[in-house]
Amino acid sequence: MMIERQLSNHRMSQIVGYNDTVYLAGQVAQDPTQDVAGQTQQILKQIEVLLDRAGSDKSLLLSANIWLTDIREFQAMNEVWDAWVDSDNPPVRACVESRLARPELRVEIQVVAAR
Repeated sequence: MMIERQLSNHRMSQIVGYNDTVYLAGQVAQDPTQDVAGQTQQILKQIEVLLDRAGSDKSLLLSANIWLTDIREFQAMNEVWDAWVDSDNPPVRACVESRLARPELRVEIQVVAAR
C-alpha cells in the first residue's frame, strides 16, 4: 500500500493516490472574476488535468463535493456540470451552500476517482 502525493506544499497536496483511488484537493477558479458558470468550467478543466496526471479521468469519478456561495446559482452550475460529466458513469455527489476562503470565489469542487 503506497501513498503518492503530488503538487504538495507544507499545507496540502493537490493529488493523493492510494492504491487504486485518487483524491483531489478542492479546486477553485484561477480567474474568480467570472460568474459561477465560468468558474465551474475552469474548475472542471483543472480537475481533468489533475485526474490525467494521476492516471485517471472523469469516467472513473466516484464522488464529488460541490460548495456554492449562493445556492440560487445551483442551476447555472449544474448546466456546466451536466455538459461535462460522463453521463454513463456519474459519481455520487453532494452540493451545499457555504462561505468559501475568498469572497470572489463562487464555487469549489472536490472529487475522488478510481484509476
